[in-house]
Amino acid sequence: MHIEPGIVDGAKLTLSYATAIASIGFTAKTAAGELRDCGFTGLISRSFLATILVYSFFEILPHYPVGVSEVHLILGTTLFLIFGAGPAAVGLAAGLLLQGVFFAPFDLPQYGMNVTTLLVPLFAMGLLAKKIIPANTAYVDVKYSQALALSVAYQGGVVGWVGFWALYGQGFEAANLSSIASFGAAYMLVVAIEPLADLAALAGAKTLSGLKGSAIVQSRLHSPAT
Repeated sequence: MHIEPGIVDGAKLTLSYATAIASIGFTAKTAAGELRDCGFTGLISRSFLATILVYSFFEILPHYPVGVSEVHLILGTTLFLIFGAGPAAVGLAAGLLLQGVFFAPFDLPQYGMNVTTLLVPLFAMGLLAKKIIPANTAYVDVKYSQALALSVAYQGGVVGWVGFWALYGQGFEAANLSSIASFGAAYMLVVAIEPLADLAALAGAKTLSGLKGSAIVQSRLHSPAT
């Protein structure tokens, strides 16, 4: 979902710096809140695993440019359900940065936009999860309809932010609107895949009883909310 270089440039990049600072600041606050629940080892372990997975998603899984950005299978809902909001956010931000530093330095000027685009929908999805998944339900027991709703929320948020950046940078010209529509249509196809990936990962976690109580996954994965 990388915003193509040149879509937003010059002084307009200042807004992306501001939204990135706010997003990363909220990530730090969320992670600090989870630190009280899972401890330092748990938070670091989950964040590290999430970072490695995100980095792998960007580099190994299929991705291709469409319109104003690039379509990736990010699996943000899977990261959220397994590791929790804080580690998932850290993983998205750090994995994106590593990908830019080592493989796509031309994307680094767009880092503020890209990290905002990944993180804000994640936090919004977290709020939705509290509303649609009962507190007495462990995440390994999430239904397809619930996983689909979370995926639609996350991917829809990503598309919305990409559209915002494109309009902010290039305006409402027909060519730009067409590029945004092409990206949005292609990206929302991810919704057909992600819920199945979520359920497959959760099913795997359910069969691995040794993960219950482990520091490398969030406690809500196997147990109801306390």
